[in-house]
Parts: sequence; C-alpha cells; structure tokens
Amino acid sequence: MSLVIVGSMAFDAIETPFGKTDKIIGGAATYIGLCSSYFAKDIKIVSVVGNDFPESAMNMLSAKGIDLEGVDIKKDGKTFFWSGKYHNDLNSRDTLITELNVLADFNPILPESYTHCDFLLLGNLSPQVQKSVIEQLKVRPKLVAMDTMNFWMDIALEPLKETLKLVDILIVNDEEARQLSGEYSLVKASKIIRAMGPKYLIIKKGEHGALLFYGEEVFYAPALPLEEVFDPTGAGDTFAGGFISYLAKTNNISFQNMKRGVIYGSAMASFCVEKFGTERLQHLTINEINERVNKFVQLVRFDLDEVAELA
Repeated sequence: MSLVIVGSMAFDAIETPFGKTDKIIGGAATYIGLCSSYFAKDIKIVSVVGNDFPESAMNMLSAKGIDLEGVDIKKDGKTFFWSGKYHNDLNSRDTLITELNVLADFNPILPESYTHCDFLLLGNLSPQVQKSVIEQLKVRPKLVAMDTMNFWMDIALEPLKETLKLVDILIVNDEEARQLSGEYSLVKASKIIRAMGPKYLIIKKGEHGALLFYGEEVFYAPALPLEEVFDPTGAGDTFAGGFISYLAKTNNISFQNMKRGVIYGSAMASFCVEKFGTERLQHLTINEINERVNKFVQLVRFDLDEVAELA
C-alpha cells in the first residue's frame, strides 16, 4: 500500500538536560519517513529543502526505500531551521530560533505518481497547504490523517475547520485538543472535534500515553517507562508515522487494527526519544521493534479470571 507523507524536512539544534547538538537533520517528514520505512514498502515524501540540505541525508532516506521525487530542492534557498531548549521535565521547551526559509513559501505540487496513494499523512503545516494537497489527489485514499498545532488554531482557525472536513483522522496533543474544542474534558473535546469532520481522533499525552476515539469507543495506550530519555523532538511525528504505516502494511483500517497501530506508533516513539534527532530511528532492527511492541503488550496484559470478584 502506498503512503504519501507531506511535511517539513529541516535542520534542528537541540539542547536538553543531557546534552546539546549542532545542526542535525529533522523535520516531520524526515521522522515520519524513517519510521514508516520499517513497515510500508511504497513511501513517498512531499517537502521542500534548500541547497544546504546534505546529499548524504537524501541518500540515507533513499536507501531506506523512500521516494523523494516530491521533495523540491530550492537551489538558491536555505532549509527550515529550528533551535530549542528543553526544560528538566522534557515536557516543556523554549524555542530559541525559528527560520522558515524555503518553508515560508512552500506550495507543494504532487508528482503524478503521488496522486493515487492509498494512505495520506499530512504533517504539521498550514491548513491551506494541507487542503491543497488533498485537492490534488485523483482518487480518494483509504485513509487521510493530519496533524496540526495551537499556532494554526490561533491564526487560521476557519481554514483549519475547512480542512478538518476532508480528513479521516486528526492527531493532536491534549493541549491542542482542549484549545480546538474549548473543553477541558478530553472525552467531551473528542466529540466536539469529531463533529468537525474526522471520524477518528488521536490525542497524544506524551509520557502519559495516547487516546484513540471512534464513535462511543475509547482506546488507551500507555507510554513505556524508559530508563533514559535524551530528546523528545520528533516523538509525536514518529508516533504518527508508526501508526499510519502499520495500517498501510496491514491494509486494514478497522478500529481494532487502529488500536494495534497506536501501540506500534507508541513503540516507535519510545525509540525516537532514546537518542538525539533521528539517530535511533536510522539504525533499528525488526527484532528490536517486535521486542518493544511485546513490552507494550505485557505492560497492560492481565487475565480477568485471576482478578478476585467483589462480594
């Protein structure tokens, strides 16, 4: 099943309590693509970079089987750059530098071979750009998923609502869900957001796991307790990549299979945070992924027959 990923390819400079990096490769499409390469076989990225984006990084992505025909290389431009410093709890951070560069005028044009994809994942971009991508598709995909953030809710709420009408799944964190819905209760928030268009909603809660909503059903996946967390950058994108690429691999978009997708997404995100940037995602093995997924299963498995009934 083919998967088209639309999002940023970027440079990041990151500081956490455990160290700091100079410019390293990042961006939503980079994280999602690398994660997806362990599941899906037909992955296509739509993005934009400047002439400063290293050829070695492009070659690394290509070697993972990722089609980069949709990546626009601006010979006279510079790649999007973000620098941030995380606080001690790693749940909050300060943005130090944001340079949009070529991303400021990003107007993606899908190659013809991308317009008949089976799955589409729209990374965190302006809702106008996300909508323009959907409108370029010749055939409706089996599943359209999108990410967004508070920034777009602040400056482009109406275009965001228009785009939400066109997608099947929205993936946001708990703060974003509360802002978009105006409700503190995530259960109430989920109903309001899904009334805007998406049939499914995933609310990420960082170290507290993730929630999947559909109809009256709710599925909760915990986060895996880790001994070491170095860098949470890209964990949300990695989660989304693991989720949708598992669905693409199995070609099954039932709610039951989406539950498994949430577990696989959570497992991949748990790898991402163990090293700076994309380093951990570049060198995983299938055995490591299977072992990590099994840890998630063991984390929540219990036999109801062994639970003493109340008198």
